[in-house]
Amino acid sequence: MKVKYSREVDIFSIRLSHHPFDYAEEDGGLITHFSKKGKPVLLEIQGAGDFLLSSITSLIEESEVTLP
Repeated sequence: MKVKYSREVDIFSIRLSHHPFDYAEEDGGLITHFSKKGKPVLLEIQGAGDFLLSSITSLIEESEVTLP
């Protein structure tokens, strides 16, 4: 698994496997890329700066965070 944050586009990416992706689905600020067999390959969180800061706060406060 590999993770990457791109400040230019404010996207946090989580590469789950080395398989190529075939299609993607977007739900709110989350884009999930799937392989031909329908397995998740890559997750992209849009508006990641705010999400990551909220996530850190939620750890301290023990609360939930939703995607932007």
